[in-house]
Amino acid sequence: MVEENLRHSFRVLASSRGSGEVREMPGVTIASAGVAFQMFNAAFLSTPVTGDRELDQRIAIAKIHFGARRLDWSYWVCENWLDKKARRAASEVFRRHGLFQATELPGMLAERVLRPVRELPKLQIRTVSDDQTWSAFCQIGAVCFNVPLEWFQEIFRESSVWQKGFSGYVGYLAGEPVSTAATVVDNDAVGVYNVATLPGHQRRGCGETVMRHALERAQQESGIERSVLQSTSQGFRLYQQMGYAAVTKVVVYTS
Repeated sequence: MVEENLRHSFRVLASSRGSGEVREMPGVTIASAGVAFQMFNAAFLSTPVTGDRELDQRIAIAKIHFGARRLDWSYWVCENWLDKKARRAASEVFRRHGLFQATELPGMLAERVLRPVRELPKLQIRTVSDDQTWSAFCQIGAVCFNVPLEWFQEIFRESSVWQKGFSGYVGYLAGEPVSTAATVVDNDAVGVYNVATLPGHQRRGCGETVMRHALERAQQESGIERSVLQSTSQGFRLYQQMGYAAVTKVVVYTS
């Protein structure tokens, strides 16, 4: 479920851009935004993999696609889709194709989010729906995920992103934007993405406040309480307190 929602979120982003492509190939999903930030020129496994030879073939399919377009790219892999042999060999097989591990994220699931264990700050939370909220969403994301602002803006520039199922929110404290969160609903789960808080406002509950608001809105609109996310090391303990449990590991390889 983590993997399926993640793939869908990338399909939404890719299909919102003129340069984007969404393609289904044998055992591989391509969801590429066609942008400078290679994390969003993405390939995914679409079915489980048995053995290192099959993994090699799946990587080669995506490599040919992105090579023809001269794009830097990434391969997002949920490890529970790899059998033991493929999992043991994964780093070496990806390396042979010029891809190296960039990050490893616990994939987490909660059937229902628990009540807060602390008093949360009162923020004004706005939906991303105009230039001001879009700019704040991108600026916070660029700082917190340590990428150039223009890369982040390129991903989220098209207004159709926000009309195709990607819902973004910005939390304001004393009139200043400090936190973001986003949701994508698919496959009986709400996917949580882009949870970020500016340095100087972290560890005060701002990110949790915006995330809970985003989840509440998604649940009101879809009727779905189950939610999934990929956690950073900084957020892992908080998500556990909120009722999330690790169910897989998402490993990202980049060119």
